[in-house]
Amino acid sequence: MDKPYRLYSAWLKQRFGGRVHKISVDAGFSCPNRGARLNRGCIFCGEHGSGSFGIARSLDVAGQLEHGKEVMVRKYKARWFIAYFQPFSNTWAPLEELRRHYDAALGVTDVVGLAIGTRPDCVDDAVADLLAEYHRRTYLWLELGVQSCHDATLRRLRRGHDYACFLTAYAAAKRRGLRVCAHIIIGLPGESRRDILATADEMARLRVDGIKIHLLHVLRGTELGEMYQRGEFKLLERNEYVELAADVIERLHPDTLIQRLTGDGPRDLLLAPRWSLKKWEILNAIEGELHRRGTRQGSSCRY
Repeated sequence: MDKPYRLYSAWLKQRFGGRVHKISVDAGFSCPNRGARLNRGCIFCGEHGSGSFGIARSLDVAGQLEHGKEVMVRKYKARWFIAYFQPFSNTWAPLEELRRHYDAALGVTDVVGLAIGTRPDCVDDAVADLLAEYHRRTYLWLELGVQSCHDATLRRLRRGHDYACFLTAYAAAKRRGLRVCAHIIIGLPGESRRDILATADEMARLRVDGIKIHLLHVLRGTELGEMYQRGEFKLLERNEYVELAADVIERLHPDTLIQRLTGDGPRDLLLAPRWSLKKWEILNAIEGELHRRGTRQGSSCRY
């Protein structure tokens, strides 16, 4: 059955002529929302950064990639790889340090590209120029955490920047022809369906190249986890998330590549929702919901 959305993995396979998988690496970068601002960072972020687990952190960047390659070849018969600099802010360092780590990744056999995850307030003109240089050398994505287009939500998350900051970073990247993947979260404390769809409409207006749609999940050892245990907010039920994810997909521009449709966390640290561990069931349910409605990505796009 035809997918009712534009799936990034299928597009990658078509572009490269075979299976391409991302390998997450931790280059030891930090984040301006920790340390320098002397706070605990974003309320959802864990000790090793948001969404980063299963990384062989005892190894250097090249070693992490070689280790990841063995796993990906064995499990998925992958042929090529994208080095995904994932934890924390992977443009938050002197340019020569960034260059050293990016070059180390590209020096690994069968690594055909880079994905650089970072914050909007860590993309100034100098960083954007550096990324543009790598964009000319290899297949590159800049991944920017948006989370929400609502400043009130960003303050609740203690992001340390506003939505205008994202728009500035996005404009700098697009002036240089960079591919940008935006990250948004469904189910954030205090947000209504209307708020969530407004963020989707913004991503459609910008016509972002790619998007990752995350389910809010709560980890032990985070401020969000403490808030959850105190009963300060309610998480979405699975059917609510499936319906909202389908709503968002319908609003997105049909050209946007969907790189993720749910979020997950390490089993031993995940407080809730435990149903998020059944990832394939969620993905199948979202696709099934769109087929049930007779809609697809872009059906309700305003732009």
